[in-house]
Amino acid sequence: MSRLFKQRRSPIHGNGVFAVATIPAKTELVEYRGRLLTHAQADRMYDGTTDTGHTFLFTLNERYVIDANFEGNVARWINHSCVPNCRAVVEENQQGRRREDRVLIESLREIAAGEELTYDYGISLGERLTPRLKKIWECRCGHARCIGTMLKPKRKPVDRSKNGTT
Repeated sequence: MSRLFKQRRSPIHGNGVFAVATIPAKTELVEYRGRLLTHAQADRMYDGTTDTGHTFLFTLNERYVIDANFEGNVARWINHSCVPNCRAVVEENQQGRRREDRVLIESLREIAAGEELTYDYGISLGERLTPRLKKIWECRCGHARCIGTMLKPKRKPVDRSKNGTT
């Protein structure tokens, strides 16, 4: 198969990945690669870096994180969008070996040649989403339905007692 995409400067942010030919919907494009870390290792290495608004960390599962800062590939340059044309799918190892789970980026719809590949990062921080953090993690996708941040909104618990249920 010929190359379907290439890396170049992006109007969204820094580097990006662009289709060089029409990509059909539901096409597996690339595996997100990098060094495998435990969550504890990633926390030690990157503690206090939520103020940068930049990361190449991808949560693989409850045990591991992929760190594309080391041994990463072109997938690390795929930018966030609130209305993405791709999605990240975690493929679990059939034998239950969590170290061998993989993250695959696949197209959600047909992508035209020249279009930038994007997916929703859905970043979850373990702290309150303040206006300052939302600004640091600002989304620059430019879509009319942009929510303004790459951070996943936190949901407040529903008080079911008001609805007459317990």
